[in-house]
Amino acid sequence: MEFALLTQEKKIGSHTPIITSVHPLQIIDEEIPMTEHDIPLNAVVTPHKLIELLAKYQRPNGIYWSLLPQQKIDEIPALQRRRKKGL
Repeated sequence: MEFALLTQEKKIGSHTPIITSVHPLQIIDEEIPMTEHDIPLNAVVTPHKLIELLAKYQRPNGIYWSLLPQQKIDEIPALQRRRKKGL
């Protein structure tokens, strides 16, 4: 959700690196299905190394309102404000 909000606000762009920390047990050598709102990573960091990745998928371009349940929108004030503004 943070990625979508920051993208929508033009706070991050296509050249902003997306990196996360993972436990080594989370690293696998097989494809993981991606959906339109999943964010491809540029790198992952384990306690012992940095692993750079080549993104095979495009990044989401903002908030996909049609995928958000109303309950989620009601729980997040930033989404409520954006929805009221029609953004």
